[in-house]
Amino acid sequence: MPEITMPRLSDTMEEGVVVSWLKQVGDPVERGEILAEIETDKALMELEAYDSGVLEQILAAEGARVPIGTPIGLIGDGSGTTASGSGGSAPAPAATASGEQAAAEKGSGPASNRVVPESTADAPATAERKKASPLARKIADELGVDITTVTGTGPGGRVIRQDVESAQRTGELEQPGEAAASPEPPAPAPGDYEELPLTTIQRVSATRLTESKQQAPHIYLTTAIDVTELFGFRAQVNATLAQAGGKVSVNDLLLKAVAVTLRSNPSVNVSFAGDKLLRHRGIHLGMAVATPAGLLVPVLRDADRKSVSEIAADSRDKAERARERKLRSDEMSGGTFTISNLGMFGIEHFTAVINPPEAAILAVGAATDELRLDDGQVVTRKILRVTMSADHRAIDGAVAARFLQELKDLLEHPLRIVT
Repeated sequence: MPEITMPRLSDTMEEGVVVSWLKQVGDPVERGEILAEIETDKALMELEAYDSGVLEQILAAEGARVPIGTPIGLIGDGSGTTASGSGGSAPAPAATASGEQAAAEKGSGPASNRVVPESTADAPATAERKKASPLARKIADELGVDITTVTGTGPGGRVIRQDVESAQRTGELEQPGEAAASPEPPAPAPGDYEELPLTTIQRVSATRLTESKQQAPHIYLTTAIDVTELFGFRAQVNATLAQAGGKVSVNDLLLKAVAVTLRSNPSVNVSFAGDKLLRHRGIHLGMAVATPAGLLVPVLRDADRKSVSEIAADSRDKAERARERKLRSDEMSGGTFTISNLGMFGIEHFTAVINPPEAAILAVGAATDELRLDDGQVVTRKILRVTMSADHRAIDGAVAARFLQELKDLLEHPLRIVT
């Protein structure tokens, strides 16, 4: 009987979440039809059927988090379905509201392929049995932790997985003959907080960015750029494009300027790879976009070869589709340099974490009116501050400084951006 397994839908994917089943048990399935929607670490993807037949079993319910390669359903000739439509086995329950990661049961037999999240129901509480989730008990057995000594932080004082792992990791459990560790601060009272499960994108971003800060020695360089002429240039460009219905933003001009500067500074368009550097031939700009599901980074490929109006159209299209979770995996991979712009929120200056495996990211703030001296006269100018975070293993401070120096000169003489 053909198995429907969790596929690898992106190069960094390790697990996926079954967002919704578009077919139900007993429904006929044709090869190429969409069976389900899967949330990966980058986007919401459609899962196609590779075999024709009847969907006989659903092994992973909506909301379940499943490792790649794990069966999530079965397709057969229909003889395996029952009157109840369960196919002889109940679907795996959805992920819990606490957001704890579901774990695959160890052992042999069909149950080993299922995702087993923690139950939302508390275990019976008696004098001998502490309130704890089934997964917490399982992990406590594996780690050799006496669960009766663990302080629970779940609803009603229930012991959850994180409590057991924290107890084992920090050694907070009292050992025979040793004094008890300092008591932990009391957990918030039930009802004083709301548990918000992380999306797959948020979970993967947290892991990757933590690794970036731990492994890549960041250096930061900030420069103030007079963008008064840039704003005037943008107004002229938009006046020219008005009849054709086109429009460019300051960010579009900035993207183009960064691409042009990278072309003349290939030592910045690199990645660190252990005992070597990878100098990329293509200039593919990542553009950080905030979405309800988390931060996504669509990639503008060969940005140095595109006109400003082409960059404007491409960036708007990908930003909109990123917010709608409609980007393909290949549209969010292969970046060589990323730009993060928070100027629209009034943020004047910030530092950004490098998006691995890239070696640099540019944080862009808001342009503000500031007083400057011009031939002895006090004038008002628009000043934009940008901060470059660079991986010092791949980019020296002087290399990064020259890059920012050229970018500043380009933005202060905007006609050079398009010539």
